[in-house]
Amino acid sequence: MARPISRRKVRRYTTEFRATAVRLSLLPGVRVHDVARSLEIHPFLLSRWRRDAREGRLVTKRAPLDEHTKSELKELRELRRAYKRLQEEHDILKKAIRFVSDRRAKSSSSSKD
Repeated sequence: MARPISRRKVRRYTTEFRATAVRLSLLPGVRVHDVARSLEIHPFLLSRWRRDAREGRLVTKRAPLDEHTKSELKELRELRRAYKRLQEEHDILKKAIRFVSDRRAKSSSSSKD
């Protein structure tokens, strides 16, 4: 039995929203993926808007960027960098613990002989 066809919800974004998203993605050190995730849009959609802006179909000069949004993106970038560093440190510590416990197991088994 065939499934009923459901209507897909199509979101319409204002030109101002698109322009602001493009301007945010063009900030130095900011990735398209991070901006898209924070705005809850697909990265491909943001990339398409960026192409439209490059080709002149989307005007981004008048799009306002408030300082709060800029600071949040900067903080997000710094937190992700710190989180990545902590994950690497955690992995190193796990390997060190495993190495030490393996050496103890080997040394204790050899002393029993």
